[in-house]
Amino acid sequence: MRSPSRAIACLLHLRRLSTTPRDHLLLLRFAAVAKELSEQPPTPPLPPRPRSPHPYDYNRLMSAHASSGDGDGPGAGAARALHLLDEMRSLLGRRPDTACFTTAAAALSSASEPGAAIAVLNAMANDGVAPDAVACTVLVGVYACRLQWFDAAYEVVRWMADNGVAPDVVTYSTLISGLCSAGRVAEALGVLDLMLEQGCQPNAHTYTPIVHAYCVSGMVHEAKQLLETMNAAGFAPSTATYNVLVEALCKAGAFKEVDELLGESRAKGWSPDTITYSTYMDGLCKAGRVDKSFALVDKMLLEGLRPNEITLNILLDGICRTSNAWAAKRLLECSTEIGWHANVVNYNTVMRRLCDERRWLAVIKLFVDMVKKGMAPNTWTFSIVVHSLCKLGRIHEALYLLRSEDFVVDVVAYNTLIRHLSFLGKAYEAYLVLHEMTEKGITPNDITDSLVVDGLFREGNFLVAVSYLNLSLEGGLSRSAVSSIVRGLIAGGRIHELHTLIDWILGQGFIVDVYMYQELIIAFCKKGYCRGTEMYKVSHTLERMLRHDTH
Repeated sequence: MRSPSRAIACLLHLRRLSTTPRDHLLLLRFAAVAKELSEQPPTPPLPPRPRSPHPYDYNRLMSAHASSGDGDGPGAGAARALHLLDEMRSLLGRRPDTACFTTAAAALSSASEPGAAIAVLNAMANDGVAPDAVACTVLVGVYACRLQWFDAAYEVVRWMADNGVAPDVVTYSTLISGLCSAGRVAEALGVLDLMLEQGCQPNAHTYTPIVHAYCVSGMVHEAKQLLETMNAAGFAPSTATYNVLVEALCKAGAFKEVDELLGESRAKGWSPDTITYSTYMDGLCKAGRVDKSFALVDKMLLEGLRPNEITLNILLDGICRTSNAWAAKRLLECSTEIGWHANVVNYNTVMRRLCDERRWLAVIKLFVDMVKKGMAPNTWTFSIVVHSLCKLGRIHEALYLLRSEDFVVDVVAYNTLIRHLSFLGKAYEAYLVLHEMTEKGITPNDITDSLVVDGLFREGNFLVAVSYLNLSLEGGLSRSAVSSIVRGLIAGGRIHELHTLIDWILGQGFIVDVYMYQELIIAFCKKGYCRGTEMYKVSHTLERMLRHDTH
């Protein structure tokens, strides 16, 4: 149990850390909000395991797992849902129905595992279970929103129409969402017209992605016009739609317009929610108006809304920005005493701000405090801590941390170390770290390829860079590695080696795409080859590539 005296001592210490009475009030206000949030009732438990192999019971449990979040790691809920589906398929008697397959596929799609989602839907077809509109819509979502294979998505919609499974408003809205996320707004508007021709009435979910696409492109005026059109046509925008507009207005610094929008909400028939206020608070904090952010907490509570973890972290980040990250660090260290169940996101937020203030040692101390409290670090944590260790010159300690079997690290943390080694002129050591990473089963990404190859070229290790490219070919041609090598060869004037490399790549059966041609021309131009008498070297190189391509 917490000791009241320790809590008071902690708050008194926070007062000493405050530079002004205003900062002290903000810290106390944050401590009160954090404590209140930690005292919220716990999440209700999952339903019990089914006693019979009835699809309804299994689907209920699968849905609960899929929506329970990823507390055990990314995709954990989807993995448990898939396990239950496989378990049910192995049982005698009742088999999974369409809803069971669809729930598992939707969970996998939401967990960014589109291949696994497609495999589940293929298994449904192999088991002779007929898809319904919901299952087809999930497949449209996988193709359009996850993979951006729009031809495949359109094919599913056509199949639905031809086989008596009519696409509904959710199907079309999902397709529109995918198109808008890919920047194909005009095409999305065409799908909207098709909906209306088919007699399918759009709703707020249909329009929201288009509003979002307008806002992302800076077309806030067009977004507001679309909202007015929706209201005039009788399709009342939802709170989620207005939240998109609030975010865009905050990014533009148009806080007066946000206030007007919130003031008109009742008349317009929508109610701001926790996301609305959290978005507004985030914009205010980034603009340095933390006082008003805390005032919004009181307004939320008056309207019956409660701050969530995201709201709290936004306020914590605001304190770091306008007061000082050191006071926020102390808040985390005494979180237990003040009754706040701080989480890894809160620690990451403060550690990032401490990095901004170049307090590398404070980052390490906060990391130790987090681990002592039994909190599991995540990818972001390791990236921040490795960066801080490198800034302190403790490269070996950073490497020891990555090698530790007590933590699960990924490619992002390794990239952080590789970047520092390369900038310190230790490209070969970075290359060795890369080998160690791959031996642990961690696959390099495009950033890894660029960091390693660029570092090797800066130090003149051409042969090692090419050998790395040779090794990377086992997993497919790395466009980033090739681009880095091409840039290095052209910058070093090694055109003969460039031709040899291109001939070898093409000889391996790899196709050089438009992106590669663009990279090549840009690299030549930066070196000055595109001017004067050396232009023939550019033309000769491109001609060799085109000649090989036509064969």
